[in-house]
Amino acid sequence: MTEPVPVPAAFEPFAALPGAVTDASGIAHLGNPVREQRDLAAGRALAPLADRAVLTVSGEDRLTWLDSITSQALTSLAPGVGTELLVLDPQGHVEHAASVVDDGERTWLLVDRDRAAALVGWLQRMRFRLRVDPQDVSDTYAVVGGTSSAVAPLPAAAVWRDPWPSVTLGGWGYSPVDPHPGGERDWSEAIVAVADLAQLADSAVRGDQPLAGSLAVEALRVAAWRPRASHEADGRTLPHEVDWLRTAVHLDKGCYRGQETVAKVHNLGHPPRRLVSLQLDGSDAELPEVGAIVRREGTEVGAITSVARHHEEGPIALAIVKRSVPVDAALEVDVADGVIAAAQEVVVPPDAGRAASVPRLPRLSQRR
Repeated sequence: MTEPVPVPAAFEPFAALPGAVTDASGIAHLGNPVREQRDLAAGRALAPLADRAVLTVSGEDRLTWLDSITSQALTSLAPGVGTELLVLDPQGHVEHAASVVDDGERTWLLVDRDRAAALVGWLQRMRFRLRVDPQDVSDTYAVVGGTSSAVAPLPAAAVWRDPWPSVTLGGWGYSPVDPHPGGERDWSEAIVAVADLAQLADSAVRGDQPLAGSLAVEALRVAAWRPRASHEADGRTLPHEVDWLRTAVHLDKGCYRGQETVAKVHNLGHPPRRLVSLQLDGSDAELPEVGAIVRREGTEVGAITSVARHHEEGPIALAIVKRSVPVDAALEVDVADGVIAAAQEVVVPPDAGRAASVPRLPRLSQRR
């Protein structure tokens, strides 16, 4: 029997709830992942997000400073408005991603916990003489996710509302599918004091507040084609490859590291790889692992970045494949006992870019 994976101390009350199962993300589920998905999507459940870290940037120069070193235009960011930013390397590859909300006095950055130390270290090195103070405050604050109405009653220091999949000011959408599968997704993340987590766990014990684990959160994210740094950014990912220009890049802002590549690929070329959504063969109970090889006629053409079992769509995944893979090609994915069939749906088309003329396509489920 697999030993439970330790979770951050602040989330231990949830791990101790009856039926709770932990994994590398924290609380995987609390007994019934499918029901948790339905409750989460309907606004009944809340998800304690043990795999999120909370950073703050205080100081008068915080927004102009973040604007100058990241992909997002933040100088005029209004308090309470949710956006996101990317930190790129000089070649335009995604190094970090952060959900962003400002409260008028400090800027809150929500990041994947396993990348938080590297990001805050980089931010501290980039301060120079500016009036900014980046800090990791995860010992004091935690993140709870759910629909806007679900998180509204929480005593939150700030709430980040996910802009995905809207094309925000200065952004650009590549997906040819209409309507976008993330259009119905309502997702927010509340930043709460660690001391308030125990009260939320008590509410769950009494039956007053349904909870959901990371399996439910991830299933809804994967179904919405929503990229995440810890999954879709493999060290050589360009924002264009995963349709991240929608919400995380402002194409008309001032200079920042990696901007030349962002502009060149968007204006003059096409990204070398592209994100696809996969409907996996549901006849096998086995799901592929993250990192599993995607093949076309036996030849490796990509890899799985995220995988989930959705309460309506069944087994699904996101994968990054070569741009040269035809959009109608039949694909297979490696699993422990062989391969399983996978039907692809275009997230980023092969000719993605400013000059592309992209037809609007119905969802795969509607075409069937």
